[in-house]
Order: sequence, then C-alpha cells, then structure tokens
Amino acid sequence: MFMFWALLSGRVDCEGLVFTSERGDTESLNARAEKATIDVVAVSIARWPSIAQDYLILPHGMSVGRGYGPVVVADRARDLASLRGARIAVPGLRTTAYLVLRLLLPEFEPVVVPIAPYARVFEVLRAGGVAAALLIHEGRLTYADEGLACVCDLGEGWARETGGLPLPLGANVIRRALGTERIARVSRVLRASIQWALSHRDETMSALLDLEARPGLQLDRAKLDRYLAMYANVDTLDAGADVREAIDQLYVRGARARILAERVRAQFAP
Repeated sequence: MFMFWALLSGRVDCEGLVFTSERGDTESLNARAEKATIDVVAVSIARWPSIAQDYLILPHGMSVGRGYGPVVVADRARDLASLRGARIAVPGLRTTAYLVLRLLLPEFEPVVVPIAPYARVFEVLRAGGVAAALLIHEGRLTYADEGLACVCDLGEGWARETGGLPLPLGANVIRRALGTERIARVSRVLRASIQWALSHRDETMSALLDLEARPGLQLDRAKLDRYLAMYANVDTLDAGADVREAIDQLYVRGARARILAERVRAQFAP
C-alpha cells in the first residue's frame, strides 16, 4: 500500500488510467495470479516462473533484503541444522521465503500457516504444532515481543551462499496481454507513485497508519518506519544489476534443487 497510496489518493498523474486496489496476503495473491485476470499483482519472486507466460516483472516495486530477510524463529535458541526433518510453519509453498529456506535446509516438513490472521503462526508455535516458524512481513519485526528466538535470518544465509547478493523477495508483475504501449504507461504511473511515496515518506506513513485495520496487528509508527526502511527504499524504485542477478540465481538454484519446475531468466517490463 505504501507504493500506491499516492496513486490512489490523486497525488500523481494517472495518464488517463483508472486503478482500483485490493489487499491480499502473499500466498493468496500468488494463487490469484495463476488465472491471469489481474493486470498488476504483487507476487513472490519465486512465483514468477510459473506465471511467466502471462506476466512480466516490473522493474520497480520490489521488496529486497540486503543482508536481512524473513526469519526462522523458535521458542528457544538453536541452530538451523537442528531443525533437519522438523515441522516448520511456512507462509506458503510458493513464497520466496519457502524457496530460500529449502535451499538452506533441504530436509524439513512444511506446515502451511497463512499470515492472516496475524497471530495464528505464534499460536501454532506455542502449542507445539511445529518446532519453528518462518516469518515474513511484520512478523519478522515482532517475534521478539512474543518471546521467540531467531534461529536464522534468510537474508544473511542467502548472502553467505551467494557471495553477498541481496535477497529479492517480492515483485509487482504486469499482464503481457495489456500490450507494449499500455504496459509502458502503467509502469510510468506506478513508478511515479513509488517515487512520490519515497519523497513524502512521513505523509504516506501517517496515511497508512490511519488505514491499518488488520486484526491483532499492533503496528506503531516506529515499527512501520523500520519495516519501510527495510523494504521500501531505493531498491523499490529500481531493481539494480545485483538484484537482477540475484533473481536469476534464485531461479538457477531453485531449478537445480528441483524446487522450481524449470530454470528461467527473469523478464522485465519497461
């Protein structure tokens, strides 16, 4: 929502285009992208290869971790290797977080626990249904408040495995059927909205806090500021060369490990 609040509130020129917005959790949006009925949709980077025939990746709007990312947490301090063969709660089998965890820990039993409602994964972990949980989005900021310990930061693990590459987690994709001219126009407008948000960060943050209504999520200004610093920044405005290299590395390694069906190279819209 940070990226497109300016567009939806009339702060940028829409160039004659009309936009509507729907909110959905990561795995729900990954699932909806399969039908290719949404013109622009946020998906996990790991999801794109399976929808590549219908969508291009937009070069802006990405969530990228540089030395940080989703975290695996448990009720006590332990190392990642100790979770070999264990049940681990994951936010979805098409998420980038799941793909990277599989690359770092090939043997574990995934238990899908959707990120909505927000508190559900913590309840499952406390009840002993899983030995650990893979947290994305705000959960990676609040797990310490729940008395949990970090087992592994996937961004750190990915950087070690790849010689310091960033971890691209999510992207906006655009439907190929819109055609070259309209794709370029939509891309310009969306980029302008992101630029406006970054240039008017405090105003956008205040608007988002006023709009926040997810049950059980206590997101204050300090946590939102930290979250945006991590995932809404210069990498969001434009995917640099190292981000694009990291995406291709995810696809190479995912295919090699037989987690992704085939090796592909990322294809970007203008």
